[in-house]
Amino acid sequence: MTTLTTPQLSPARIRIALLVLALGGFGIGSTEFVALGLLPNIAHDLLPALYARSPEDANAQAGLLASAYALGVVVGAPTIAAVAARFPRKKLLVVLAAAFTFFTLLSAVLPTFGLVLAARFLAGLPHGAYFGIASLVAASLMGPGKRGAGVAFVLSGLTIANVVGVPAITFLGQATNWRIAYLAVAAIFALTLVSLIAFLPAQPGDKAATMKRELGAFGRAQVWLTLLTGAVGFGGFFAVYTYISPIATDVSPLPLQAVPLVLVVVGLGMTVGNIIGGRAADRDVVRTVYVFFALFLVSLAGLALTAQTLPGLFIFVFLVGLSAAGLSPAIQTRLMDVAGDSQTLAAAANHSALNIGNSLGAYLGGVVIAAKFGYIAPVWVGLFLCVPGIVLITASVILQRRRGGTLNGEHRSIPVPLGAE
Repeated sequence: MTTLTTPQLSPARIRIALLVLALGGFGIGSTEFVALGLLPNIAHDLLPALYARSPEDANAQAGLLASAYALGVVVGAPTIAAVAARFPRKKLLVVLAAAFTFFTLLSAVLPTFGLVLAARFLAGLPHGAYFGIASLVAASLMGPGKRGAGVAFVLSGLTIANVVGVPAITFLGQATNWRIAYLAVAAIFALTLVSLIAFLPAQPGDKAATMKRELGAFGRAQVWLTLLTGAVGFGGFFAVYTYISPIATDVSPLPLQAVPLVLVVVGLGMTVGNIIGGRAADRDVVRTVYVFFALFLVSLAGLALTAQTLPGLFIFVFLVGLSAAGLSPAIQTRLMDVAGDSQTLAAAANHSALNIGNSLGAYLGGVVIAAKFGYIAPVWVGLFLCVPGIVLITASVILQRRRGGTLNGEHRSIPVPLGAE
């Protein structure tokens, strides 16, 4: 593995560069989830005939916008990463930010549902590649022994978006028009684009990278085991998160107007968990995965048993967000350890796996609700999904020990000079 280090940069310059990378994550978190709070507005505007007949059917069809974005992530992450691994990383991030800006702008101005649906798919394509490449750049900026912290810093933009960006932009869209909300997200991406150009130091790509070599990651059992661990873990989270609104209003004694407060508490938990998970991963990646899966199990069980009370709801949704987000930087760091030379593809493919997990969790949660098991049933689905996650990481550990590998940091950084673009 070849990673970049940046000893010649001042601490202030490194912090600014990390903030710029996190700003892109903030934009991605905003664009990924803002549609969920604006579905009725979008359905009413783009599907007026269907909405007049059945608001429920129109809202369900408008929900395809979120699915289209997720599909774009799944398709774009490995494709872009495999093709572009050899490109200079700063220039590639600039191109991805420009793509985000353009396709989000299209989402705001296109006139029909079908065209907006296509724009949302295209907007999802750069998602995984951005996070994957930004994570590698952040790891190099932080230096040896701080890869997890670097990855967590990039992901902090995503978690903070759930606390601030999504509620604020959703409010803006409800107060004005859903198109204004997407214009606001496009403005965030435009600011990211300008900031990347101005403040991110130049970093070369991997000149030896080829599509064949990058795709070789999928020939590694450890890569598959790690990707599946992340998919299952976040599947458990989204089984709960997708249905947090009816859990809050139908199980807990809260009015609909209080749902944004519950979402903020989840987002705060995610922000804290992301920070702790990144720092813990730098000490022991595998142990961090086990610890956060254990906390996830306890948090989901606590939510299932106490969600009918306000203290139980708020305490355990915070812990659910914390434990799920703590897994993310640990799994991303684990992928860096097991991917060999296929760093770019593995880092990006992680986000494809997470989006598959998102869809799986939401689907299974919907299945148990449709089967009349109640709104607390998705929480139990999330808990049961932890079991295969723990089995998968255990299988990864056993396989690695049998092959004589070390469990943490098996691929060390090799300094490469900056400005080699």
